[in-house]
Amino acid sequence: MAKKMKRRTFLKSTFGTILTVLGLSSGGYLYANRIEPSLLEINTLEIKHRLIPNGFDEIKILQFSDTHLGFQYNVSQFQKLITKMNELEPDLIVFTGDLLDEPNKFNQINQIVPLLTKLKAPLGKYCIFGNHDHGGYGSKIYQNIMETANFTILLNDSKAIEAKDGSKIYLIGIDDRMLGRPDLQLAQQHVPDNVFKILLSHAPDVADEAANHQIPWQLSGHSHGGQVQIPFIGALIIPPYAQNYPEGYYSIGEKDPLSLYVNRGIGTTRLPFRFMAKPELTLFTLKPNK
Repeated sequence: MAKKMKRRTFLKSTFGTILTVLGLSSGGYLYANRIEPSLLEINTLEIKHRLIPNGFDEIKILQFSDTHLGFQYNVSQFQKLITKMNELEPDLIVFTGDLLDEPNKFNQINQIVPLLTKLKAPLGKYCIFGNHDHGGYGSKIYQNIMETANFTILLNDSKAIEAKDGSKIYLIGIDDRMLGRPDLQLAQQHVPDNVFKILLSHAPDVADEAANHQIPWQLSGHSHGGQVQIPFIGALIIPPYAQNYPEGYYSIGEKDPLSLYVNRGIGTTRLPFRFMAKPELTLFTLKPNK
């Protein structure tokens, strides 16, 4: 009797078949496995809103997500990413989840903390849990890494960010939708009305709920932009809770809509490929819109 094929082996086999059908063969495999995963794209967007105080004009927020260290993404690559992030000179850094692919199997944690500590952001460094941060008995591992590296973890919680003139905006962070216990109402309990708020949620599809909570912006990851997109077919992998909003910018709702941005992330998972879904850093610039 033939051995049962493992899921990862099956997915790799399926992708190879698709490449062959498309006429890409070994060249396409090489590009998707070795080249595109290293083609870091830096996207820049303005965040305009009437509730952004003048004191936050031109403040830069850098989002990175889904590094998945340990699965086809190594410490050397991560070190280069840290250097690139510091070169962008952000005022505030947010990480939207999935630091390690399998936390309990990653044996280079002692190298990760010093690298994360090197990240500089005068208004602070903040993060939330992704599903892989909880998976593999990783919750405490992730918490220890990020707190030691001077990140503030927003676990169904909020934090006021204060500008030099004393004006404030608020970051709200919720737990992961797949393996955590997200509570949007709890996360907002100390946030005043009529202030500018940015929600950090690993899962993009939370936006459908957040749109009913007077939240102007949401930043998410999780989807990897589909990770592998086949022309005329679409994304090969879209995880749960990223089905509605797989990548890029969305406006949700009609009156005072929520603006959602879904970052494609850095690393890969399940399949060691990226195709038409380049890794991404996103740099946002705040602009009062009076």
